[in-house]
Amino acid sequence: MSKHAALDTFGRSGNPVIRSSAFNQRSSSTEVMTLDGAVNKIGIMLVLLVFTASISWIFNGNPIISILQTFGYIAALISMIMTFGFPFIMKPKPHLAPKTSIIYSIGMGFVIGSISLFFESLFPGIVIQAVSLTFLVAASLLFFYKSGLIRPDENFRLILFSATFAILIYYIFIFIISMVSGSVPEIFAGNSMFSILIQFLIVGIAALNLVLDFDIIEQAAENRAPKYMEDFGAMALVVTLVWLYVEILRLIAKLRSNN
Repeated sequence: MSKHAALDTFGRSGNPVIRSSAFNQRSSSTEVMTLDGAVNKIGIMLVLLVFTASISWIFNGNPIISILQTFGYIAALISMIMTFGFPFIMKPKPHLAPKTSIIYSIGMGFVIGSISLFFESLFPGIVIQAVSLTFLVAASLLFFYKSGLIRPDENFRLILFSATFAILIYYIFIFIISMVSGSVPEIFAGNSMFSILIQFLIVGIAALNLVLDFDIIEQAAENRAPKYMEDFGAMALVVTLVWLYVEILRLIAKLRSNN
């Protein structure tokens, strides 16, 4: 049994988009996944995302940018479904990741730029706070993981997967209530103490998913997975970072509106 208990036992992360046995594959060619390669792919994706987010921010309100924001969201969603599949319906297609990861980065960049500008208009300075906290949390968890202070064992993985799935159900519930009632429930959009506590919990779960992402990507590299798994792993990790960033934005907004 490898030290990577979460992968050895389940072959997937608590992260809904990275949970795939694809990381257990071994390459029969000389082109294999490496940690350096995965890190480089993560860097490329983040650069593309920040670039298109900047365009969306600067030219927000322009008709063309508005169209790109709409198509960006659709493209990002489709690329995620094509790459990671859909529970019980579609199987993951990691070999598509070299192409879909680029589409996701560019498309989601337009979406994140719009979301960030919206929050910045309400709470000046919130974006730099959220970006700083996101990367601080990611760096801290990477340090804790590499130092062995956080070990993604079987119990850790089970609890985190259950919590992540519960959050998914929570999102669906809020969406249905919003569609039926025509307004977003207070527990989601409000700034009550209970709403803030729930938001803290969601941020914590999103952050801890990074630990399992780190673990699975490292194990895949050790197992000499196919080269395209660099893009697959990078895309999954960036999806988690985007989720974490948006949830931190919402948390800071709740805290600042409560003052």
